[in-house]
Amino acid sequence: MIATTPKPAVVPSGAESPTLGEADLYLFNEGTHSRLYNKLGAHCQPEGGVHFAVWAPNAQYVSVIGDFNGWDKGAHPLKLREPSGLWEGAIPEAGEGSFYKFHIASKFNAYAVDKVDPFGFMHAPAPRKESVVHRLDYDWRDADWMNSRGQKQKIDQPMSIYELHLGSWMRVPEDGNRSLTYREIAPKLADYVIDRGFTHVEFLPVMEHPFYGSWGYQTTGYFAPTSRYGSPQDLMFLIDTLHQRGIGIILDWVPSHFPDDEHGLVYFDGTHLFEHADPRQGFHPDWKSEIFNYGRHEVRSFLLSSAIFWLDKYHADGLRVDAVASMLYLDYGRAQGQWIPNKDGGRENLEAMAFLRQLNREVYDQFPDVQTIAEESTSWPKVSRPIASGGLGFGLKWDMGWMNDILRYFQQDPIDRKYHQNQLNFRGMYQYTENFVLPLSHDEVVHLKGSLLSRMPGDAWRKFANLRLLLVNQFVSPGKKLLFMGGEFGQWGEWNHDSSLDWHLLDWPSHRGTQKMVDDLNRLYRSEPALHQGDCEPFGFEWIEADNAEQSITAFLRKGRSAADVMLVVLNYTPVVRQNYRIGLPVGGMWREVFNSDAKTYWGSGQGNLGQIEASPLPHYRWPRSITLTLPPLAGIILKPHAAIDRAPDCAIGR
Repeated sequence: MIATTPKPAVVPSGAESPTLGEADLYLFNEGTHSRLYNKLGAHCQPEGGVHFAVWAPNAQYVSVIGDFNGWDKGAHPLKLREPSGLWEGAIPEAGEGSFYKFHIASKFNAYAVDKVDPFGFMHAPAPRKESVVHRLDYDWRDADWMNSRGQKQKIDQPMSIYELHLGSWMRVPEDGNRSLTYREIAPKLADYVIDRGFTHVEFLPVMEHPFYGSWGYQTTGYFAPTSRYGSPQDLMFLIDTLHQRGIGIILDWVPSHFPDDEHGLVYFDGTHLFEHADPRQGFHPDWKSEIFNYGRHEVRSFLLSSAIFWLDKYHADGLRVDAVASMLYLDYGRAQGQWIPNKDGGRENLEAMAFLRQLNREVYDQFPDVQTIAEESTSWPKVSRPIASGGLGFGLKWDMGWMNDILRYFQQDPIDRKYHQNQLNFRGMYQYTENFVLPLSHDEVVHLKGSLLSRMPGDAWRKFANLRLLLVNQFVSPGKKLLFMGGEFGQWGEWNHDSSLDWHLLDWPSHRGTQKMVDDLNRLYRSEPALHQGDCEPFGFEWIEADNAEQSITAFLRKGRSAADVMLVVLNYTPVVRQNYRIGLPVGGMWREVFNSDAKTYWGSGQGNLGQIEASPLPHYRWPRSITLTLPPLAGIILKPHAAIDRAPDCAIGR
């Protein structure tokens, strides 16, 4: 479009502004402003009207167009605050609920475009591409949770995360198969998560996105929840409801890339403002999207403010940062010659490293009771280690290596698993190098991979037994837990974002049994210090038997800080029942079987050890005592010494 627009008025940098002070301008241009959402975008004024502000340093003219001025680009021009590149102005005719966009004409070429507000708090429902003036007032009632969450989210506390996509968790088939709204899902989800025993939910990105099939990972609204399910206050109601029921909230957040939709951030003022100009740095070949320029100060302020915004205005308890590996490596997804080395000739993105450290420092300075979680798929060192020791400063990191290894192992026919024992025990070499989350995430049930259940080998009974054993492995291994929706009851079909989960499957005992087992695993994990206190510290794990590849068995101890908190875990990865199987132990006496994934209530075969068994003084390998067990087929059992039973919940879980 040819830009035929008047020359803008210029406000000297020292002039007063309704919202933008000199400190704001300085911090913004320095790359350290973390609360720009209080200044930029559209803000209703107490005296009426709306104050608008936007960053467009390479524009010759910026105006606000909307339903209040007939979308006339000449009606309400903004003024430039030299030399910040910020444009601002108050419009008396605009108000709460007004639809608007920024009309931007570049000063470098004959280019003009209409953009949604990068700091807009709400966007019009798709397929409209407009921002909406909206206040973020809300009467929060989650003070008890907010005051106590710091203790609940410490690294030695249980964290079991239920990951879900809001639009496809549960739908309304009698109303055109529509998704539930934020307010409709709130009580249903709270009840369900509490019944299952999870401590947290993690939402796939709730930020506004034009393409529903991106699941939110192609974000255009870094300060706006998607309007598909309701208003900002409706999302606040959902989070508030979960908090009041004692459930934490983790939000997926995507600072790695953004889509190239014309109304979004791309080529914002006729230049590559948010992204790199060189496609070898600024274009993501895998996702066909744009990569943020982390070396630009104002872009860092934008992203920092987005992260803080969701913690501040929406009371999020954590941010799971998506695609960190793609940020850290300049050659990520690129062939030789398609990327530009850093100043030292290496492949590390030094500017992204600096930004991630700045992000974590800022988040933990302002919100020391939350967690940042990195989805980082390589062996980059010290992702979840302190910045002062050379780390990136995240609180937790997804263990993608465990997820890949364990799923490859379980897809093997049990007769061949003896050749793959290293996929079970290799994690022991590194499991305490980071503060890990063990994810069985949405990425593993899409793109023709099939569901977790459908990928298991064997007939129906063996598939369910394998799935139960996989989940036991996750819950007893060191690290926090994450399970994508549907995995908890054995969804047969691959996840489809356009459909509800197959809740009718719970009419079948096999699926109800799997769900019941997850309930019990969660309660055991939360109640037993041995299963969570040492999730991220080496005292929490000790091998008993790691190398019995011939019979595909592993055994280990999980331990808490107290000597009384110890549990024996034995996992049998074949369908063969092992009678009189001897296991070494550090102490004798009576051991109680507190969990057995082969219990009939879980749709297992009911093999086990009659509730408890006494250890003998017979040494076994390096252990002074031993015990002979019946190991159920394709199952895991957990035993606890009788001396510690008084501290255990009244469970005998699964019996």
